[in-house]
Amino acid sequence: MGYRLTTTRFDKYLTNLSETFDIYAPVVQKGKGMYSDTEVVGYGKITCFDEIVFDKKSYYSPKEVFYPIRETLFYFLNDELKEAPLDIRPIILFVRPCDINGIMRLDTMFLENGGIKDYYYLRRRQLLKFIMIECTEGFDTCFCVSMGTNKTDQYDGVIRVQDEKILFDTDDEKLLTSALEENPKEVFTPRFIEENKVKVTIPEPDLVTKDVFEHEIWTEYTQRCIACGRCNTSCITCSCFTMQDVKSSDNDHLGERRRVWAGCHVDGFTDMAGGHSFRSKNGEKMRFKTMHKINDYYKRFGTHMCVGCGRCDDVCPEYISFSKCINKLNDIISEGGSND
Repeated sequence: MGYRLTTTRFDKYLTNLSETFDIYAPVVQKGKGMYSDTEVVGYGKITCFDEIVFDKKSYYSPKEVFYPIRETLFYFLNDELKEAPLDIRPIILFVRPCDINGIMRLDTMFLENGGIKDYYYLRRRQLLKFIMIECTEGFDTCFCVSMGTNKTDQYDGVIRVQDEKILFDTDDEKLLTSALEENPKEVFTPRFIEENKVKVTIPEPDLVTKDVFEHEIWTEYTQRCIACGRCNTSCITCSCFTMQDVKSSDNDHLGERRRVWAGCHVDGFTDMAGGHSFRSKNGEKMRFKTMHKINDYYKRFGTHMCVGCGRCDDVCPEYISFSKCINKLNDIISEGGSND
């Protein structure tokens, strides 16, 4: 059963929830835009309805809320280890369907990949609840419909905003509070976007051959891509990380181990002991990312890793479009896959 609320009553509801949860949603972050004194939409903690941005896409994904850019896993002193305490409360995330599907991809990588659950990811993930923002129109660079990620039922609550009218529904007991239940009831079924401006055709995984890997298209990206890594850090499904041991004393006996985001487009990602490195050309990095998002992951788990949020297109300083890359790749495969 849904509820009809005013903004004032929804603020009262958020106040109730904040007694138990930290609440995050897309917000305007002033002074953090690409240029000085400009703003950007990102995820931040909220206390009232008016802080939530519903009409713009967040520049970065919500994954950093529960999968930190830098996280201390444990401390060490001589031969002793001490687990770093968990530094967060239970979290509510206001997210769109594509991001919920993206977090499901992260779950697969951290909890189902190789048969061993990632303990540090799991302990944060278990604190997470989703309030789905109804999304029926999308944005200019979205292609979630093509990726099949425009819909989901993996949410704990759902919100629809129409002018001054707020409809909210939840079956989760932890989200049902007195401030919610005192509002008029109104049944509603969430709607989902059915068509994007951008459409992609994903090539059949079995048609990706060695000839495709050696195609000259990747040379084009070597010339254009500067390997800044923005596409990795903005992506909801990029999960790669590196480890750092940081000493806290001159005798090297006291320190901590950190997990830090990494990405296939960032220099040093493929460096190995002995000075060996792979995929040194930026086009090779683009090829690796593309194949991972729409080919390799699918072969292992049956869904595509990319969810079509379009953030990589939004943040790229060289105006490289991942959706166009997918379509180019499909055209190449349709024509036989060779440079001829």
